Amino acid sequence: MAQPTSYQKIPGILMALSSAVFWGISGTCAQFLFEEKNLDPAWLVTWRMILGGLILILFSFSQEKKVAFAVWKKPIDILQILLFGIVGMVAVQFTYFYSISLSNAATATILQYIGPVFVVGFYAIKNRKWPILAEYGALILALSGTFLLVTHGSLEVLVISEQALFWGILSAIALAFYTIQPVGLLRSFSPAAITGWGMLIGGVSFSLVTQPWTISGTWDSGTFLAFGYIILFGTVIAFYFFLRSISIIGATTASLLCSVEPLAAALTAVFWLKVSFLGMDWLGTILILLTVALLTWSKKEKNPITDSK
Repeated sequence: MAQPTSYQKIPGILMALSSAVFWGISGTCAQFLFEEKNLDPAWLVTWRMILGGLILILFSFSQEKKVAFAVWKKPIDILQILLFGIVGMVAVQFTYFYSISLSNAATATILQYIGPVFVVGFYAIKNRKWPILAEYGALILALSGTFLLVTHGSLEVLVISEQALFWGILSAIALAFYTIQPVGLLRSFSPAAITGWGMLIGGVSFSLVTQPWTISGTWDSGTFLAFGYIILFGTVIAFYFFLRSISIIGATTASLLCSVEPLAAALTAVFWLKVSFLGMDWLGTILILLTVALLTWSKKEKNPITDSK
Protein backbone atom coordinates (compact mmCIF):
# COMPACT_ATOMS: atom_id res chain seq x y z
CA MET A 1 0.00 0.00 0.00
CA ALA A 2 1.35 3.43 -0.99
CA GLN A 3 2.33 5.72 1.82
CA PRO A 4 0.25 8.92 2.10
CA THR A 5 1.93 12.09 0.89
CA SER A 6 2.62 15.05 3.17
CA TYR A 7 -0.47 16.78 1.80
CA GLN A 8 -2.64 13.72 2.42
CA LYS A 9 -1.41 13.55 6.02
CA ILE A 10 -2.71 17.03 6.87
CA PRO A 11 -6.26 15.87 7.82
CA GLY A 12 -4.77 13.17 10.06
CA ILE A 13 -2.47 15.67 11.77
CA LEU A 14 -5.32 18.12 12.31
CA MET A 15 -7.59 15.39 13.72
CA ALA A 16 -4.89 14.14 16.14
CA LEU A 17 -4.25 17.68 17.38
CA SER A 18 -7.98 18.37 17.65
CA SER A 19 -8.58 15.23 19.71
CA ALA A 20 -5.81 16.23 22.11
CA VAL A 21 -7.20 19.76 22.46
CA PHE A 22 -10.73 18.40 23.01
CA TRP A 23 -9.44 16.07 25.74
CA GLY A 24 -7.47 18.86 27.39
CA ILE A 25 -10.40 21.28 27.41
CA SER A 26 -12.72 18.58 28.79
CA GLY A 27 -10.46 18.36 31.85
CA THR A 28 -10.86 22.10 32.40
CA CYS A 29 -14.64 21.77 31.93
CA ALA A 30 -14.59 19.13 34.66
CA GLN A 31 -12.67 21.48 36.96
CA PHE A 32 -15.30 24.17 36.26
CA LEU A 33 -18.10 21.75 37.15
CA PHE A 34 -16.38 20.69 40.38
CA GLU A 35 -15.43 24.18 41.58
CA GLU A 36 -18.27 26.34 40.27
CA LYS A 37 -21.23 23.94 40.07
CA ASN A 38 -20.40 21.52 42.92
CA LEU A 39 -20.75 18.38 40.82
CA ASP A 40 -19.42 15.22 42.44
CA PRO A 41 -16.47 13.72 40.45
CA ALA A 42 -17.79 10.15 40.80
CA TRP A 43 -21.22 11.24 39.56
CA LEU A 44 -19.72 12.96 36.52
CA VAL A 45 -17.49 9.97 35.73
CA THR A 46 -20.46 7.60 35.89
CA TRP A 47 -22.55 9.57 33.40
CA ARG A 48 -19.57 10.22 31.13
CA MET A 49 -18.95 6.48 30.86
CA ILE A 50 -22.61 5.52 30.41
CA LEU A 51 -23.47 8.15 27.80
CA GLY A 52 -20.10 8.05 26.03
CA GLY A 53 -20.19 4.24 25.98
CA LEU A 54 -23.69 4.10 24.49
CA ILE A 55 -22.79 6.58 21.74
CA LEU A 56 -19.57 4.73 20.86
CA ILE A 57 -21.37 1.37 20.73
CA LEU A 58 -24.01 2.84 18.41
CA PHE A 59 -21.25 4.32 16.27
CA SER A 60 -19.47 0.97 16.15
CA PHE A 61 -22.72 -0.79 15.20
CA SER A 62 -23.37 1.72 12.41
CA GLN A 63 -19.91 1.02 10.97
CA GLU A 64 -19.49 -2.71 11.67
CA LYS A 65 -23.02 -4.06 12.23
CA LYS A 66 -22.99 -7.35 14.20
CA VAL A 67 -19.20 -7.27 14.58
CA ALA A 68 -19.72 -4.64 17.27
CA PHE A 69 -21.18 -7.40 19.50
CA ALA A 70 -18.61 -10.10 18.64
CA VAL A 71 -16.72 -9.57 21.91
CA TRP A 72 -19.56 -11.34 23.75
CA LYS A 73 -19.12 -14.69 21.98
CA LYS A 74 -16.17 -16.27 23.81
CA PRO A 75 -15.89 -16.59 27.62
CA ILE A 76 -12.25 -15.43 27.62
CA ASP A 77 -13.17 -12.26 25.70
CA ILE A 78 -16.13 -11.63 27.99
CA LEU A 79 -13.88 -11.93 31.03
CA GLN A 80 -11.36 -9.51 29.51
CA ILE A 81 -13.94 -6.87 28.53
CA LEU A 82 -15.53 -7.06 31.99
CA LEU A 83 -12.10 -6.59 33.59
CA PHE A 84 -11.34 -3.70 31.25
CA GLY A 85 -14.64 -1.98 32.03
CA ILE A 86 -14.96 -2.60 35.76
CA VAL A 87 -11.29 -2.15 36.67
CA GLY A 88 -9.47 -0.37 33.84
CA MET A 89 -12.08 2.13 32.66
CA VAL A 90 -13.41 3.02 36.10
CA ALA A 91 -9.90 3.42 37.51
CA VAL A 92 -8.52 5.62 34.74
CA GLN A 93 -11.61 7.84 34.62
CA PHE A 94 -12.22 8.25 38.34
CA THR A 95 -8.60 8.77 39.44
CA TYR A 96 -8.13 11.45 36.75
CA PHE A 97 -11.31 13.39 37.54
CA TYR A 98 -10.83 13.07 41.29
CA SER A 99 -7.26 14.33 40.87
CA ILE A 100 -8.68 17.37 39.03
CA SER A 101 -11.06 18.04 41.93
CA LEU A 102 -8.13 18.01 44.36
CA SER A 103 -5.82 20.24 42.29
CA ASN A 104 -6.66 21.52 38.81
CA ALA A 105 -7.03 20.24 35.26
CA ALA A 106 -3.52 21.24 34.21
CA THR A 107 -1.70 19.52 37.08
CA ALA A 108 -3.88 16.39 36.97
CA THR A 109 -3.44 15.97 33.20
CA ILE A 110 0.32 16.45 33.35
CA LEU A 111 0.73 13.99 36.22
CA GLN A 112 -1.31 11.40 34.32
CA TYR A 113 1.10 11.76 31.40
CA ILE A 114 3.86 9.98 33.33
CA GLY A 115 1.79 6.82 32.77
CA PRO A 116 3.96 5.64 29.85
CA VAL A 117 6.90 5.32 32.26
CA PHE A 118 4.93 2.72 34.23
CA VAL A 119 4.13 0.92 30.96
CA VAL A 120 7.86 0.73 30.18
CA GLY A 121 8.54 -0.61 33.67
CA PHE A 122 5.85 -3.27 33.35
CA TYR A 123 7.20 -4.60 30.05
CA ALA A 124 10.78 -4.50 31.34
CA ILE A 125 9.76 -6.78 34.24
CA LYS A 126 7.51 -8.97 32.09
CA ASN A 127 10.13 -9.49 29.38
CA ARG A 128 13.02 -9.64 31.90
CA LYS A 129 14.88 -7.12 29.82
CA TRP A 130 16.53 -3.92 30.98
CA PRO A 131 15.10 -0.72 29.45
CA ILE A 132 17.07 0.88 26.64
CA LEU A 133 19.02 4.12 27.14
CA ALA A 134 16.20 6.31 25.81
CA GLU A 135 13.79 4.80 28.35
CA TYR A 136 16.19 5.57 31.21
CA GLY A 137 16.36 9.13 29.90
CA ALA A 138 12.56 9.27 29.83
CA LEU A 139 12.41 8.12 33.46
CA ILE A 140 14.82 10.87 34.54
CA LEU A 141 12.80 13.48 32.63
CA ALA A 142 9.52 12.23 34.13
CA LEU A 143 10.87 12.29 37.68
CA SER A 144 12.43 15.72 37.18
CA GLY A 145 9.25 17.13 35.65
CA THR A 146 7.09 15.73 38.43
CA PHE A 147 9.46 17.08 41.08
CA LEU A 148 9.31 20.61 39.61
CA LEU A 149 5.54 20.43 39.17
CA VAL A 150 4.77 19.45 42.76
CA THR A 151 7.58 21.26 44.64
CA HIS A 152 8.70 24.16 42.39
CA GLY A 153 12.24 23.00 43.06
CA SER A 154 12.08 23.08 46.87
CA LEU A 155 12.80 20.00 48.97
CA GLU A 156 10.83 21.41 51.91
CA VAL A 157 7.33 22.08 50.58
CA LEU A 158 4.69 20.72 48.22
CA VAL A 159 2.77 23.23 46.10
CA ILE A 160 -0.11 20.78 45.73
CA SER A 161 -1.67 18.69 48.49
CA GLU A 162 -0.38 15.22 49.31
CA GLN A 163 -3.81 13.89 48.34
CA ALA A 164 -3.61 15.56 44.92
CA LEU A 165 -0.14 14.11 44.34
CA PHE A 166 -1.26 10.64 45.46
CA TRP A 167 -4.30 10.59 43.18
CA GLY A 168 -2.33 12.11 40.30
CA ILE A 169 0.27 9.34 40.48
CA LEU A 170 -2.53 6.80 40.89
CA SER A 171 -4.14 8.12 37.70
CA ALA A 172 -0.83 7.56 35.87
CA ILE A 173 -0.71 3.95 37.14
CA ALA A 174 -4.36 3.51 36.13
CA LEU A 175 -3.52 4.86 32.66
CA ALA A 176 -0.74 2.28 32.38
CA PHE A 177 -3.13 -0.55 33.29
CA TYR A 178 -5.73 0.87 30.89
CA THR A 179 -3.12 0.87 28.13
CA ILE A 180 -1.76 -2.65 28.76
CA GLN A 181 -4.80 -4.75 29.77
CA PRO A 182 -6.94 -4.55 26.58
CA VAL A 183 -4.08 -5.19 24.12
CA GLY A 184 -5.33 -8.71 23.35
CA LEU A 185 -8.89 -7.48 22.76
CA LEU A 186 -7.71 -4.70 20.46
CA ARG A 187 -5.95 -7.26 18.24
CA SER A 188 -9.32 -8.93 17.57
CA PHE A 189 -11.92 -6.17 17.83
CA SER A 190 -12.25 -2.53 16.85
CA PRO A 191 -11.12 0.17 19.31
CA ALA A 192 -14.54 1.85 19.08
CA ALA A 193 -16.35 -1.32 20.17
CA ILE A 194 -13.89 -2.13 22.98
CA THR A 195 -13.86 1.42 24.34
CA GLY A 196 -17.64 1.72 24.02
CA TRP A 197 -18.34 -1.54 25.84
CA GLY A 198 -15.65 -0.76 28.43
CA MET A 199 -17.21 2.63 29.16
CA LEU A 200 -20.75 1.26 29.37
CA ILE A 201 -19.73 -1.64 31.63
CA GLY A 202 -17.66 0.69 33.80
CA GLY A 203 -20.46 3.24 34.05
CA VAL A 204 -23.14 0.69 34.93
CA SER A 205 -20.96 -1.05 37.53
CA PHE A 206 -19.82 2.25 39.05
CA SER A 207 -23.44 3.42 39.28
CA LEU A 208 -23.99 0.82 41.99
CA VAL A 209 -21.71 2.96 44.15
CA THR A 210 -22.42 6.49 42.89
CA GLN A 211 -26.22 6.32 42.44
CA PRO A 212 -26.22 8.62 39.37
CA TRP A 213 -30.02 8.96 39.40
CA THR A 214 -29.56 11.42 42.29
CA ILE A 215 -28.83 14.78 40.66
CA SER A 216 -25.50 16.27 41.67
CA GLY A 217 -24.57 19.95 41.81
CA THR A 218 -26.20 23.13 40.50
CA TRP A 219 -27.65 22.94 37.01
CA ASP A 220 -27.90 25.96 34.73
CA SER A 221 -26.89 26.77 31.16
CA GLY A 222 -23.18 26.73 32.06
CA THR A 223 -23.48 23.32 33.68
CA PHE A 224 -25.29 21.85 30.68
CA LEU A 225 -22.74 23.32 28.24
CA ALA A 226 -19.71 22.00 30.16
CA PHE A 227 -21.34 18.59 30.73
CA GLY A 228 -22.38 18.34 27.08
CA TYR A 229 -18.87 19.30 25.96
CA ILE A 230 -17.29 16.54 28.08
CA ILE A 231 -19.64 13.89 26.63
CA LEU A 232 -19.67 15.00 22.99
CA PHE A 233 -16.31 16.66 22.28
CA GLY A 234 -14.22 15.35 25.19
CA THR A 235 -15.31 11.73 24.69
CA VAL A 236 -17.04 10.76 21.45
CA ILE A 237 -15.62 13.21 18.86
CA ALA A 238 -12.13 13.20 20.40
CA PHE A 239 -12.01 9.42 20.32
CA TYR A 240 -13.33 9.25 16.73
CA PHE A 241 -10.81 11.87 15.54
CA PHE A 242 -7.96 10.00 17.21
CA LEU A 243 -8.91 6.71 15.56
CA ARG A 244 -9.21 8.36 12.15
CA SER A 245 -5.84 10.06 12.60
CA ILE A 246 -4.17 6.71 13.35
CA SER A 247 -5.45 5.32 10.05
CA ILE A 248 -3.89 8.28 8.18
CA ILE A 249 -0.63 9.11 9.98
CA GLY A 250 0.00 6.02 12.15
CA ALA A 251 -0.16 5.43 15.88
CA THR A 252 3.32 6.79 16.66
CA THR A 253 2.77 10.21 15.11
CA ALA A 254 -0.80 10.43 16.40
CA SER A 255 0.29 9.58 19.96
CA LEU A 256 3.10 12.12 19.80
CA LEU A 257 0.77 14.88 18.57
CA CYS A 258 -1.65 14.07 21.39
CA SER A 259 1.03 15.25 23.80
CA VAL A 260 -0.44 18.73 23.36
CA GLU A 261 -3.33 17.62 25.64
CA PRO A 262 -1.62 18.81 28.86
CA LEU A 263 -0.82 22.13 27.17
CA ALA A 264 -4.47 22.54 26.16
CA ALA A 265 -5.55 21.76 29.73
CA ALA A 266 -2.98 24.16 31.17
CA LEU A 267 -3.77 27.06 28.83
CA THR A 268 -7.55 26.81 29.24
CA ALA A 269 -7.21 26.45 33.02
CA VAL A 270 -4.95 29.52 33.18
CA PHE A 271 -6.97 31.79 30.89
CA TRP A 272 -10.49 30.59 31.71
CA LEU A 273 -10.38 29.55 35.38
CA LYS A 274 -7.42 31.79 36.31
CA VAL A 275 -5.36 28.88 37.66
CA SER A 276 -1.91 30.00 38.82
CA PHE A 277 0.73 28.33 36.63
CA LEU A 278 4.27 29.57 37.23
CA GLY A 279 7.60 29.13 35.49
CA MET A 280 8.47 25.94 37.37
CA ASP A 281 5.08 24.48 36.39
CA TRP A 282 5.75 25.14 32.72
CA LEU A 283 9.27 23.70 32.99
CA GLY A 284 7.91 20.56 34.67
CA THR A 285 5.28 20.29 31.94
CA ILE A 286 7.91 20.51 29.20
CA LEU A 287 10.05 17.80 30.83
CA ILE A 288 7.08 15.42 31.11
CA LEU A 289 6.08 16.10 27.49
CA LEU A 290 9.68 15.36 26.46
CA THR A 291 9.26 12.04 28.31
CA VAL A 292 6.32 11.13 26.06
CA ALA A 293 8.19 12.24 22.95
CA LEU A 294 11.29 10.25 23.86
CA LEU A 295 9.33 7.08 24.61
CA THR A 296 7.28 7.45 21.43
CA TRP A 297 10.28 7.87 19.17
CA SER A 298 12.26 5.09 20.85
CA LYS A 299 9.24 2.86 20.26
CA LYS A 300 9.24 3.89 16.61
CA GLU A 301 12.86 2.93 16.25
CA LYS A 302 12.20 -0.53 17.70
CA ASN A 303 9.05 -1.28 15.68
CA PRO A 304 8.23 1.35 13.06
CA ILE A 305 5.57 -0.70 11.26
CA THR A 306 3.46 -2.57 13.79
CA ASP A 307 3.41 -0.22 16.77
CA SER A 308 0.02 0.71 18.16
CA LYS A 309 -1.30 3.09 20.80
